[in-house]
Formats: sequence, C-alpha cells, structure tokens
Amino acid sequence: MLIGELSRATGVPPRLLRYYEEQGLLVPHRDSNGYRGYPDSAPARVARIRELLAAGLPTRDIRELLPCATDSGLQHCDHSRKVVGDGLNRLDDQIAELTRRRELLAKQRDAVLAAPFDPAP
Repeated sequence: MLIGELSRATGVPPRLLRYYEEQGLLVPHRDSNGYRGYPDSAPARVARIRELLAAGLPTRDIRELLPCATDSGLQHCDHSRKVVGDGLNRLDDQIAELTRRRELLAKQRDAVLAAPFDPAP
C-alpha cells in the first residue's frame, strides 16, 4: 500500500503519515523505486495512533505503547501500565487546572451580574 492509498484509507494526510514515520510510529518499507510501502495492517495501526493521540498521549509514549497494541486494546507489556497511568495523571492534572480556571471565571461572572448596570462606558 502506497502512502496515498494509506492516506485515502485513513483520512490522514500524507504529510501527517510522514510525521508518524519520523516519530517512529509507522515503519514503511521502501520499494525499489524508493516509494514508501505499508502493510495491510497499516490502517489499523494509524487508527490506533489517532486514538492514543486523541487520548492526550504524546508520540514518545505512543511509540512505547504500540508494541503492546492488539485489535482489542493494549495488552500488558513492560511499560504499558506506567505509560497509561502517567497519561491519566496528566489528564487529571489538566482537569483540576481547568476546574480551577472555571471557578475563577464563574466568580468573575457572578461579580459582573451582581454589579449595578451602568450603560455608559
């Protein structure tokens, strides 16, 4: 499968597929003419990469997890538990920070609503 075919099959632009290759997430073979060739399993691998990126994992973590990937999810291997746990901890920290910001903004909104209305700037 050529990069254009993989792009059409996954909806991922060729440039992004090349980025995945640079990051060590996709490993194509090179045909005699120099074209990138991908195995039939590449669309599923790209889908898994997209899923893990959407979950907030950086590419360095995804690179560690991909050898643990199966059709039904991630199996336990050397670092999978730690990588996923660290990702969850980062998300929890981000949620806590967003919650704090929301509370600050809600206080500002409440203060604005409680203030007397003055139409003059």
